Amino acid sequence: MRNSKLKEMVGLKPVKLAGPNASGPSVGGEAVAEGRGALPWRNLNLRPYTMLLALVVIALFFQLTTDGTFLNARNSAILIRQMSITGIITVGVVLLIISGNFDLAVGSTVALTGGIAAVLQVWYHWPTLFCLLAAVLCGVLVGAWQGFWVAYRKVPSFIVTLGGMMMFRGIYLVITDGITITPLSKDFTVLAQGFVPASAGLVGGALGALALAVSIIRGNMARKKYGFKLDSPAKLGLEIVLGCALIALFVMRMNNYLGIPIPVVVLLALILIFWFVSKRTQFGRNLYAIGGNADAARFSGISIEKNTLWIFIIVSALAAISGILLTARLDGATASAGTAFEMDAIAACVIGGTSLRGGQGSIFAAMVGALIMASLDNGMSLMNTSSYFQYIVKGLVLIVAVWFDVSARHGG
Repeated sequence: MRNSKLKEMVGLKPVKLAGPNASGPSVGGEAVAEGRGALPWRNLNLRPYTMLLALVVIALFFQLTTDGTFLNARNSAILIRQMSITGIITVGVVLLIISGNFDLAVGSTVALTGGIAAVLQVWYHWPTLFCLLAAVLCGVLVGAWQGFWVAYRKVPSFIVTLGGMMMFRGIYLVITDGITITPLSKDFTVLAQGFVPASAGLVGGALGALALAVSIIRGNMARKKYGFKLDSPAKLGLEIVLGCALIALFVMRMNNYLGIPIPVVVLLALILIFWFVSKRTQFGRNLYAIGGNADAARFSGISIEKNTLWIFIIVSALAAISGILLTARLDGATASAGTAFEMDAIAACVIGGTSLRGGQGSIFAAMVGALIMASLDNGMSLMNTSSYFQYIVKGLVLIVAVWFDVSARHGG
């Protein structure tokens, strides 16, 4: 009764939405779209398409300014391998930011875990498998340490990981005496320098295209299950054709050089695993709930402490995998390994539309952001641009991405 009288006082007439095709709430009896104005396109999320367009523009710019070098088969393989190492970190960082936390120590974790793997092999002659397991275990311990302070001692993640950034880099320097640890065995370096055979790449591409088509069709059928309007057959067909064409183009491009780099295969596997975790598991839904409203999540029975601890462990374990691959690519561990990786990962997430306030983000969109950052690095290096200027450009891109995100959320 009170709500009805209030609506009458302010001149609002309650209306019944006409199913899934209803455009939005009603004011004065006239249906309007959500957001400013009555244009239906304002309800569309255009950010993913904007980021893809930005990626295309960047690629075309560097293709012209490098006389066709940027998109040739060899450089494409180098670019995608370079992106995959930071992309693995980004997979975890995007979920961490969704939960409302940050990790500024991932770069130092990359250095520490990669250094431990190199020391165990070069100085103590451990088999490669045991070196890898030790590095990942180190990452898990790092994540547990940071997660404990954030989750159970309520120290802000910014402070904990800022301290971790200094601590773990210092531990690396103590362990290695600040020297480069090299050379590594062939079965170690192949993890980052090796390539998948062309035939295996074709099979993987075919399976990926099939999985994409099935996923799109099942997603459309799920819309029907929950009462939403189905996409037209033409739109579904276009999405499937374009997706499969991109997969085919990628595989053929890689096979024109030496094949798909092994780090890229690792990244693709992790993307699929954590996409499933984020969208199809209770843990993933908990992260979105905690980042969206921690108090509401707690009242609904979600253990914020437990979920926070686990996401920090996952992020540091992924950083350890990245550290292993970086060490394998460089054929050694160096004191500068992983420098600024945390900034690249956070920038990739923000460019991909992840909200720094938590509760919103996508792994696939973050990968587009990671590819944009890697393209800027690679393209400017091909142009022999000073590293100082590269920092300026990347910082400017990050600021513009955040401005774009804020403008989109507040309607301009």
